[in-house]
Amino acid sequence: MQPSQQSLPSQPTRSHHASASANVLRFINPPALYDPVPNGYSHVAVVTTPGRIVYAAGQGGENMHGYLPADFAEQVRQAMWNMRIALRAGGADVPDVAKLTVLVVDHSMEKLEIFGAALREMWGDWEPPACTLIPVPRLALDGMLFEIEATAVLPL
Repeated sequence: MQPSQQSLPSQPTRSHHASASANVLRFINPPALYDPVPNGYSHVAVVTTPGRIVYAAGQGGENMHGYLPADFAEQVRQAMWNMRIALRAGGADVPDVAKLTVLVVDHSMEKLEIFGAALREMWGDWEPPACTLIPVPRLALDGMLFEIEATAVLPL
C-alpha cells in the first residue's frame, strides 16, 4: 500500500498546532548562517520546559506488511509517512518536531534533493525542524536506503 493510500487522521491546521506548541518550541536561523529553509530544516530548535518529549524511533521505507521498495524516493515517502504515524501515536505531529536525524545509504546530491522535496512537502508552511543527515554505508535491513527519526516536543 502506498503512503497516499494509507489512512491517517486529517492534518491539523497550522494555527491549531502553532498555538499548542508555541510556548515550548521555537526555531532560529541566525542571519550569520546560510538560510537552510529551502533545504527543509532550521539551524536551531529551542525547547522551553516544562514539556513532554516524544521520541519516534528510526523509521525506514517499509510498509505495515514489511514490503521495502527498491526505489530511494519511494522509501523516503514511506519512511516519512511512517514517522508521522509514529509521532501521532505519541500524541505529536509534524509541527511539534524539534529535531530530525536522517541516515542515507550512498548519499548523493540527487538523494538530498529527493529528501529535501519530501520534507518540504510534509512540512508545508510549518517551520522546519533542526536536522542532521548522516551518510552511512548500510542500514539495518537488506535494501534499506533511508531512515528517519524524530524528536517532538509538546506542552504539558
